[in-house]
Amino acid sequence: MNTQIPTEVYLAFLGRTIDIHWDRHAFLMITAWFVLVPAGVIAIRFFKPLPKPDGIARGTGRFDRNLLWWTIHWTFLYTAIALSLAGMTVALVVSKGFSGSLHAVFGIGTVVFGCMQIVSAWFRGTHGGKHGAHSDPSDPSTWHGDHYDMTPRRRWFEAYHKNGGYFTLALAIAAASTGVQQLWIDAVAVFILVILGVLLMIAVVLEGWGYRQDTYRSVYGNHPDHPFNKARKHL
Repeated sequence: MNTQIPTEVYLAFLGRTIDIHWDRHAFLMITAWFVLVPAGVIAIRFFKPLPKPDGIARGTGRFDRNLLWWTIHWTFLYTAIALSLAGMTVALVVSKGFSGSLHAVFGIGTVVFGCMQIVSAWFRGTHGGKHGAHSDPSDPSTWHGDHYDMTPRRRWFEAYHKNGGYFTLALAIAAASTGVQQLWIDAVAVFILVILGVLLMIAVVLEGWGYRQDTYRSVYGNHPDHPFNKARKHL
């Protein structure tokens, strides 16, 4: 395995040798994992609306204040994964395969587990609730859904998706750290240090100000008759 950093590569489909600008790869990945992903996490953690008795009304638009947190979350994460796949593909092509460096290991691990976040979301189950797309607001027997009832499927999805997300962010930090060690770029190193401090400060301040809302109560409401509220009546 070649751990040397190539500075140029011959591309047969272009019929010529081109210079490799690794700073562009770095800025692409940093944008994905230190801007878009944290913004998506902060949005879903702190921007949910205050709980109402019956939650978010049916027909609420994706860009409405009550659902904007969800729109930001999935849009930013899908975009981040797309950028990461592009960045990884370019790196593999110009390196002529897997380099075997620590940065490559952590980088590929980040992208793989990032993709797993999207795959896991496909298995989160049905929505349900009083305002569900297939629910009759006047008939509670039609409100059933994996999320509304917090079925085992939904519980396992949340257990993986939340913890897997934080694990993937840890891999991204490791990838960035080893990348900077492998090829020092002042602007990247400074940005990583600054953005980590800023993100910590934002999370602490928003948590301290009470912006973090329980997802179930925010989405379905804080009425005590909702299934998961009944299950947590001691909380």
